[in-house]
Amino acid sequence: MRLSLSIFLLFLFFLIEPKKSFAACECMCVDGEKVPICESALDIPPPCFGVCSIPPPKIPPIGDLRIPPIGTKKCEQRQVMNPNTRVYEWRTVCQ
Repeated sequence: MRLSLSIFLLFLFFLIEPKKSFAACECMCVDGEKVPICESALDIPPPCFGVCSIPPPKIPPIGDLRIPPIGTKKCEQRQVMNPNTRVYEWRTVCQ
């Protein structure tokens, strides 16, 4: 009985615990514009509001020759602001 109660409480903890993995889409600054970045092409992007700083002009790195993920049409190198450092970094963004 005690073991089953412990398992139930452990299951309940993991079920209720807030996790960042539930946030499938996140608004980020890309090339000076706030856009939704989603983990999957099936996720519904939220509306994004706010102001981004102007990205520094740079020549994009050579692109990947990989096939875009399922559900996307194309991938390209874009400048995305890293929320931790507040600096733009080149990332592959697929749409």
